[in-house]
Amino acid sequence: MRVLVLNCGSSSVKFAVIDTQTKESISSGLVENIGVNGHVKAKGPVGNIDFNFDCPTHAEAVAEVQKFLAEQKLTDTIEAIGHRVVHGGKYVKSERVTQEVIDYIRSITLFAPLHEPAHATGMECATKFFPGLPQVAVFDTAFHQTMPQKAYLYGIPYEYYEKDGIRRYGFHGTSHRFVTGEAAKILGKKPEECCFITAHLGNGSSCSAILNGQCVDTTMGFTPLDGLVMGTRCGSIDPAILFYLNKKYGYNVDRLDKLVNKESGLLGLSGLSNDMRTLTQAASEGHKGAQIALDVFCYRLTRSIGGIAMALPRIDALVFTGGIGENSRVVRKTVMENLTLLGYQIDEARNEKNGKESGHIISKDGTPTAMVVATNEELLIALDTEALVK
Repeated sequence: MRVLVLNCGSSSVKFAVIDTQTKESISSGLVENIGVNGHVKAKGPVGNIDFNFDCPTHAEAVAEVQKFLAEQKLTDTIEAIGHRVVHGGKYVKSERVTQEVIDYIRSITLFAPLHEPAHATGMECATKFFPGLPQVAVFDTAFHQTMPQKAYLYGIPYEYYEKDGIRRYGFHGTSHRFVTGEAAKILGKKPEECCFITAHLGNGSSCSAILNGQCVDTTMGFTPLDGLVMGTRCGSIDPAILFYLNKKYGYNVDRLDKLVNKESGLLGLSGLSNDMRTLTQAASEGHKGAQIALDVFCYRLTRSIGGIAMALPRIDALVFTGGIGENSRVVRKTVMENLTLLGYQIDEARNEKNGKESGHIISKDGTPTAMVVATNEELLIALDTEALVK
C-alpha cells in the first residue's frame, strides 16, 4: 500500500509517500513558513521543486502538496493518509480519523497549542484535497499510555488529574516504538521478550524504559518541555525558578514560555547554537559555552538513563536514535563512559562508524549491549495506517 504521511506543524507541512511493501519513501518534501512567505521543497520520481509561493494558511500548503504529487503521477496511487499527531490525550493507540477525532484534537489545544490546531486543520484539508481517502491519526503520546499510575502522576492534588487530565503523557512515542521493534530484531528476539532503554536524541530529546515491548516510564511529561536538556528547551527545572523570574523581572506567562521553550537548552547554555554538530566542533576548539552545554546535556542524559533503568528488571540493550543519537559519536562516548556503574564500555572503532559495520552494536563484546538504530517514524505511521484501513 502507498500511504501519504502528513506532519502538519504550526507553520509547516512535512510529507512523504511511503510504500509499505518495500518500506521505501517514493516522494517527500516540506512546505514551510506558512502564514508568511511560503516555501516548498520536494523531490519525487519525475523531478524536484524548490520555490516560494503565497501560503497564508495550511489549506494552501496541502493544496501545493496535492499539486506536486499529481505532477509526479502519484496521486492516483495513494490509498490512505496517515497523520502524525503530537498529543493524543485520551487515545492509547492510532485511530481512524473521524469528525469526532478531529473535534477531540481541537478540544485539547491547551495541551499543545502550537500543534493540535494544525493537526486538526491538516486532517480537514486532506479530506478536501484528497477526497475519499481513509485517514489515520498516529499519536506521539499513545505508546506511553502503558505507564503505570505511579509513573505518570505528578505530586500535585489528584483533582487536577481527574478534572484536567494533568499527568505525564510522554512524547516521541512513534520513534520509541519503532526502534523497540528494530532493536528486538537485531537481538533475534520479539519485542515482548526484551527490556530496553531507548534514547531519542535530537532537537527534542527523551528516554524511555521499555518492558516486554511496552513503555513503563519516560522522561517527557505533560508537555514535551519536561525531561532532558534539549536544543532550545530547558527540560526539567525547579518550577520555583519561574516564580522567581516573575517576581524579580516581571516576566509574564508568555515571556516565561518563550524563555523555557525557545531560549534555553543547548542554545541558552552555550550562547552559541542549538545544533549539537556546531557545539561539538566549537567545544573541540575551546569554546567554553559549547563545552558547558555538551557536559550538561550528557550528564542529564546519563542521570536520566540511570534513573529510568530502575523501572526494569534488566537491560537487554541501550538504544541510541534520533539525529544526535544516530550521529554524535561524542555524545554516545561521553554517556557510556558515565555509565560505568551499569557496566557499559564503548568500542571506539564501532562507535566511530556509528555501529554500521558491527550490526548496530557500539559496546565492547562481553559488556552490556549498546546500539545505534536509525528511527523511521514515517514508516511506522504508514504501517499503522495500512493496518487500520485494510
